[in-house]
Amino acid sequence: MTSTSPSATSTADLASGLDPAWVTDAVRRTLDEDLGGYPGRDVTSQATIAASSGAMAHLMARADGVVAGLAVVQETVTQVSDRFGLAPVTVVLDVADGARVTAGQRLAVLTGPVQAILIAERSLLNLASRASGVATATRAWADRLAGTGAMVLDTRKTTPGLRALEKFAVRAGGGTNKRMGLYDVAMVKDNHVVAAGSVAGAIEAVAAAFPGVLVQVEADTQAQALEAIGAGARFLLLDNMATPVLAATVAAVRALEAEVGPVELEATGNLTLDRAAEVAGTGVDYLSVGALTHSAPILDLALDLVSR
Repeated sequence: MTSTSPSATSTADLASGLDPAWVTDAVRRTLDEDLGGYPGRDVTSQATIAASSGAMAHLMARADGVVAGLAVVQETVTQVSDRFGLAPVTVVLDVADGARVTAGQRLAVLTGPVQAILIAERSLLNLASRASGVATATRAWADRLAGTGAMVLDTRKTTPGLRALEKFAVRAGGGTNKRMGLYDVAMVKDNHVVAAGSVAGAIEAVAAAFPGVLVQVEADTQAQALEAIGAGARFLLLDNMATPVLAATVAAVRALEAEVGPVELEATGNLTLDRAAEVAGTGVDYLSVGALTHSAPILDLALDLVSR
């Protein structure tokens, strides 16, 4: 089996934005959660603010970072206005997804009913702050790997229900989507090998059941890596290897490429930002980092009313 780069295997191109239909659905679910269903209610804002009262608000960065997911801002205020029969809120963005921003920088201007702005506030901040946190974490890795020839990949360790947003944020931060789910790329791990009886058996089973699907194989040792290549794998996940072992495994695999063709190599497991350049120096093509999505702190964003 042959593989290709993660950017080509992903169902979402690196340059693509968020699917508008996904944004609409995600915002609807987020608002339902906050408002108690459809149309729901905000007992504070609806009790204290007249529906006719208008204002301007600024979306602000409270910390340095990289922004992502800004499409949710307009979608959230639009859905809130539609739910409660309020006048539309206009949103003018000052920055684009992927932009580096600094604390105190204005990101967008919102103008419209105060009720709509305040009802939408937490929902849009939760989504945009989450995405921007992922983009910020990814940018740190991408910057550390600049010039090494290696790219940072994400994983499936995403927040349930927010994978599309978080995968988009990785792209906005300069990273690469490895695979979107269990459906688009086959990844043979240790349990699959046990179930199938061998690496070769697992690869053959995938090829028989899902011809044309790309196959990647996890290896914990150099011996396993070479076995996987012999079985036809051309994309290896080199898992939890100490740097000297990783370097030796990469060298052994590269020595076979004249015979078997290109093999893509990914370092995974126990990776930290401090080790990024060191690991890239072994000659791997990719570093996959689950922490991009499962451990990235949010980027602190705020929505501040400036007039009424």
